[in-house]
Amino acid sequence: MPSSQRARAEASAITSGRATEAEPSATSQLRTLFDRPRLSPGQRRIAQYLIEHLTEAAFLSITDLADRAGVSQPSVTRFASAVGFTGYPALRERLQAVALGGRSAAGPEEHRGNELQAAVDAEMANLEELRRDLADPDRVIGAGRALAGSTPLTVLGLRISVSLAEYFAYAARRVHPDVRLVTRGGSVAYDALLQSREAGGTWVLAFSMPRHAHETLEAVRMARGAGLKVVLVTDLALGPVADEADVAFATGTGSRLVFDSYAAPGVMCAALLQAMADADPERTRARLEDYERAAERHQFFLRD
Repeated sequence: MPSSQRARAEASAITSGRATEAEPSATSQLRTLFDRPRLSPGQRRIAQYLIEHLTEAAFLSITDLADRAGVSQPSVTRFASAVGFTGYPALRERLQAVALGGRSAAGPEEHRGNELQAAVDAEMANLEELRRDLADPDRVIGAGRALAGSTPLTVLGLRISVSLAEYFAYAARRVHPDVRLVTRGGSVAYDALLQSREAGGTWVLAFSMPRHAHETLEAVRMARGAGLKVVLVTDLALGPVADEADVAFATGTGSRLVFDSYAAPGVMCAALLQAMADADPERTRARLEDYERAAERHQFFLRD
């Protein structure tokens, strides 16, 4: 049996147009819609209920669906996001269209054009969901203050999450006096975390993108064991790493192509950086001015 990533590679191969084929059955449409390699057991339970009871389930309220599937209402909301919708109302609209034999009610998750455009549509949905989450910015502001007040501040990202951690650490150093980047797990991570705590650090910012690494879970547990608190940026599926964090921000990741894309996590990084900068405006202004003088003196950048 091919791996999930190989299957994604075959399914997302770039073509010049759409293939014309017979309209799939309602069950086939739903199985395709819910075919996500990272659905949790609870989410697969919801998917199976919807497939088996489509004509009834397509018209249920979120409360009724949660009751009949034996899950919580937040679980239904997370399931809708996990399969590419902006929320339960959008998912229900799509289910109703399938149940009634039509496809006109499809949202942005429906393929329009080619596979690359569909991937962009999915990321736009992730960004729209993040926009709604940021309607109340208090959690982000609070996390930014905590991270700004931790000296040193450790930023942790392993395997696929390294790129997000490196971006955040690079920018954070412009506004924070001591940012320490950890991109290796095991005893190396433990040494870095322990040194950060002994130097007076209080918080770690960790990134955990799918596929979630055992090393990340171990490192987060090490941080907690050393007396550090953890802010986590992860995907909507959550999981055991999120259970270990003091504060978790869940953002949608693009999974339409062979490798995931991170539009929403990238914006989440920028939002946390903004909150850090705002937490100590005098320090931020002084450090940015010093950096600009150094950049000018050493000609770091090309002139516009």
